[in-house]
Amino acid sequence: MRLIADFHIHSKYSRAVSSKMDLEEISRQGKIKGIDIIGTGDFTHPLWFSELKNKLILDSSNFYILKQEDSIKFIISGEISLIYSKLNKIRKIHLILICPNLETAGKVNQKLSERYNLKSDGRPILGLDAKEFLKIILDISKDILVIPAHIMTPWFGLYGSRSGFDSITECFEELSEYIYAYETGLSANPSMLLKMKECRERTLLSNSDAHSPQKLGREANVFDCDFDYNSIIKKIKDNDLLETIEFYPEEGKYFNDGHRNCNVNFSPEETYKYNGICPVCGKPLVLGVLNRVNKLSDFKQVSKCNFKSLVPLREIIGEVLGLGALTKAVDKEYVKLIEEFKSEFNILLYENILNIEKVDKTIALAIKKVREGDLQIIPGYDGEFGKVKIFGGEERKKQSLQQTLL
Repeated sequence: MRLIADFHIHSKYSRAVSSKMDLEEISRQGKIKGIDIIGTGDFTHPLWFSELKNKLILDSSNFYILKQEDSIKFIISGEISLIYSKLNKIRKIHLILICPNLETAGKVNQKLSERYNLKSDGRPILGLDAKEFLKIILDISKDILVIPAHIMTPWFGLYGSRSGFDSITECFEELSEYIYAYETGLSANPSMLLKMKECRERTLLSNSDAHSPQKLGREANVFDCDFDYNSIIKKIKDNDLLETIEFYPEEGKYFNDGHRNCNVNFSPEETYKYNGICPVCGKPLVLGVLNRVNKLSDFKQVSKCNFKSLVPLREIIGEVLGLGALTKAVDKEYVKLIEEFKSEFNILLYENILNIEKVDKTIALAIKKVREGDLQIIPGYDGEFGKVKIFGGEERKKQSLQQTLL
């Protein structure tokens, strides 16, 4: 059975997250996207954890569902931020936790709340060594998965240029064997990361890290297995995913090097030419994901690399109509397509293009171009998202004219 899962999201109790990120809306939007299993996010926050306990029940598949309605399947997940000093260096890392049940998650909360304030944010900041944190989690239950999040982003990724680590053993030491998986992050995809030996030794997961309902599933994982918790966890530990669904990594906020305030967006080659120094302000550039992958890579050729890169459907419609992705006209067209073809993932990944053409030929062409990677992308850098264009130049004018005539 093909299953799509997004393990890493945030709730309304995290900073800079939409107030609409409650369980009911997450479930509703998850179905529209075509997600089968979704992480709860933020289980360490006391108010959110209370909602999880009051609104969710365990079903026969050992996933959670909402009590009062036909629900998507939930898996108990959260994210922790660790900031600490070790060997005279500041270390920063974000970690995803996946718990087998609410009881185990409650034990994590109880242990962490003895020393730390979990009320401040859905993603709490702990002044705790990553190895010591992992030891605490393993002492509670070895069934909890600890997954380094968005591993290449500069400040809080395991291999980020400013996180303080160059290897997993530098971070977790002898406990590294208990790290079964990494999260790719929006600015990297498997073909990039598999150039690194430590990434080839672990499962590469992709998740949305969504802060609003519309962003759910912008990255996700595809499994071929029975629809139960233990089967999914085994697939993760065995590095046996069918494929992952990816952002185009250039569209991520940290793909290239640069300085946003100086409007400097460099490829690694340009950075090297300037010795890593910004030509505008004279300070060191923020080194992005591509640069770090090149530095840490052994460039071994890897044959197994199953993933698909997508552009969200609302963005595709927005470009076709020449409007913002969240405008009413885009929403109207989006709803029409979902009603016709069941889910966003079905439209973007699986539906025959000829069928989509019967509803809208220009959108069908745009989806075809996205599937084929026929795009123009200005890479993101230093916190600035990249810009994806499906139609360029004269092609854009031609499509605009056709859309106007229609």
